[in-house]
Amino acid sequence: MKGGIETQGYGPHARDLDVRRFKDLCWRQCLLTLEDWLFLPIAYLSIKDEPKQCQQLVLAFMGKFMASDAPAALNWLDAEAVRYARRIIRPFTPLELATHLRISDAHTRKVLRSLLDQEIIYVASGIQRYRTYALRM
Repeated sequence: MKGGIETQGYGPHARDLDVRRFKDLCWRQCLLTLEDWLFLPIAYLSIKDEPKQCQQLVLAFMGKFMASDAPAALNWLDAEAVRYARRIIRPFTPLELATHLRISDAHTRKVLRSLLDQEIIYVASGIQRYRTYALRM
């Protein structure tokens, strides 16, 4: 799933909206939904008048993409590696994961191998020597 945040002004999205523009916006929304996009529309006036409420909305929206449980079958170390990968939202190196988990490089590679075998992560770069890993979405 992919997400986006749209700020919408009153003029172009309500006051000045003609029938053809309304139809185009509906088509756009349908096509994006089919591509697994989820949008959070926020009125510009809300951002201007109620910034703290908008901040809470954005944080809750981000939480939908970042806060999900690791599979129950994982041991605690594998589960924490998955949570780490979800949190950073980019490919990571074994050294970064080892530092986060506070374990040795050799132990980290065992964790990564286990997650690779379960197809939870994939090799993001490197052919003969794996350089970075990323979470399968």
